Amino acid sequence: MSWIMNPEGDRATGTRPAKPAEDEYPKVSDPSDASRMVSTKQANRPFLNYSTYRAKQQKEHDAWVQRKTEREEKIARGEKVGPEEPDPTEEPEVGCLGLLKFIVYAFVFILLAGKFFTGSFLWELELPNLKQFIPTNQRLFSEQMLAKFDGSDPGKPLYIAIDGDVYDVSSNRATYGPGGSYHIMAGRDAARAYGTGCFATHLTHDLRELSEKEMKGVQHWKKFYADSKKYAKVGRVSHPRSTPQAQ
Repeated sequence: MSWIMNPEGDRATGTRPAKPAEDEYPKVSDPSDASRMVSTKQANRPFLNYSTYRAKQQKEHDAWVQRKTEREEKIARGEKVGPEEPDPTEEPEVGCLGLLKFIVYAFVFILLAGKFFTGSFLWELELPNLKQFIPTNQRLFSEQMLAKFDGSDPGKPLYIAIDGDVYDVSSNRATYGPGGSYHIMAGRDAARAYGTGCFATHLTHDLRELSEKEMKGVQHWKKFYADSKKYAKVGRVSHPRSTPQAQ
């Protein structure tokens, strides 16, 4: 409650507020209003420096205009003149080379930043499989035709199929060729075996009555081959409409 009894605070009676510090910086004419003076204190210096720069630029430009006028007058009188002088105050435009350099620097910076923050130059992004955008001469195979590309003939490519899609696995003959662990899948569409894991009786394309888990297995391997950068899709295999169901 002391503030009620003493609203002036604890300041000694009769004392006056201290005067604000006087501006001791030199004063110059205000570039925007010559009739007033402004201080050269730190807060005003950017504006004053820019005004000085603009005044210098204007002076150089006016001198260039004068020289250009004199040159044109000499040309009108038929006198010889030198090459035309460009405006020294004109801001240079960013050309194609400058723009290209900026793009390259920005690209390199983004790559390095990705490596620093995520450990991957591509920011852990997966590039799309570009093979799907490249036109190919894909073929339609019959089951008999596909069987000829099982790797038994070294002069022919090595193909496998899964759920109708045919892929060239010639780059991995050690696995899919004769003697390889997956040679049993070569030259045929063994989509059912990809889901069930049974390589004895399920080497067929028939996917009827597979469980949800087994169908997910088939879809997993379809995606594996579709996204693979090693195995290219070369066509489709046509199956007979009525095929006995695998047991």
